[in-house]
Amino acid sequence: MVDSLKKPGIEEIRPGVKVPAKETILTPRFYTTDFDEMAKMDISANEDELQAILEEFRVDYNRHHFVRDAEFEQSWEHLDPQTYQLFVEFLERSCTAEFSGFLLYKELARKLKDKSPLVAECFSLMSRDEARHAGFLNKAMSDFNLSLDLGFLTQHRSYTFFKPKFIFYATYLSEKIGYWRYITIYRHLEAHPENRIYPIFRFFENWCQDENRHGDFFDAIMKSQPQFLNDWKAKLWARFFLLSVFATMYLNDIQRSGFYAALGLDAREYDIHVIRKTNETAGRIFPLILNVDHPEFFSRLDICTQNTEKLGAIAESNAPKPIKFLRKLPVLASTGVQLLRLYLMKPIDTLSLEGSVR
Repeated sequence: MVDSLKKPGIEEIRPGVKVPAKETILTPRFYTTDFDEMAKMDISANEDELQAILEEFRVDYNRHHFVRDAEFEQSWEHLDPQTYQLFVEFLERSCTAEFSGFLLYKELARKLKDKSPLVAECFSLMSRDEARHAGFLNKAMSDFNLSLDLGFLTQHRSYTFFKPKFIFYATYLSEKIGYWRYITIYRHLEAHPENRIYPIFRFFENWCQDENRHGDFFDAIMKSQPQFLNDWKAKLWARFFLLSVFATMYLNDIQRSGFYAALGLDAREYDIHVIRKTNETAGRIFPLILNVDHPEFFSRLDICTQNTEKLGAIAESNAPKPIKFLRKLPVLASTGVQLLRLYLMKPIDTLSLEGSVR
């Protein structure tokens, strides 16, 4: 265990319970949707695939996987303060993201139970998985004498409303990018076990298969609703959500490059790999994907990360608030321009790609 005095920069609601990270545009979000619209969906166009996915969920391949073993029973006081803080932040962000999925899926299961029982049961079993993940992460935080009050999060977090099709875009990408993030870290640490600073990473191989199956469910749901995929509006929204998910991950991870360095990873190279793989995966269902191999794609994201650092420096300065605001304006404008240029960059039409699913 880590001594309670070794909690650099960490505020607590009460002893051992961490104050949740401040909500920003880059923090994990909690979602709600139009449950009535969701209940009216006709899934008959792809019901067989959804039934097969439900059978996989019922098997519950990982029901015995998330069991802590003797390796967790040791002191973590050897971690330096910076690594400690970054690692706790990683656990908190991951736990919050998993818990937000649990809340959304649980509510969808409840609301759809009588009107769409197949879909409702899928959501119920996915909420089971997400609760298991969140609990495992929160228990890991207790090894550092900290935890999250998940009930407090439920009551005090802001909820973002998305129409069902946007929920599908966002959660599909969240689950698939989660798969590539976990499996990439797992494979790296499998090859370099000396960098496995904490035993939770040994669980990532099976863990990411939950993420992959969840993504497959949303893939199947979207196939049952072709109107979500096959018009000009779908192309615009696909670009928006791909860019939003990729940019958010990139800006977050580059800010926390020290965490990845502790694992022996270069944060930028890691993100480029994950983004490319997720983009490629999205091409199996989205009408288009981003041209992430364009020479300007990541260089423009690099400018955004530099701007984020500048905004942080301005916020921490002793200048009066009006001066801070004026200093932030050109930096925010620069980030906006970069993201707009990325959005307008010519995408790749997956309809023309051999083997795309339509």
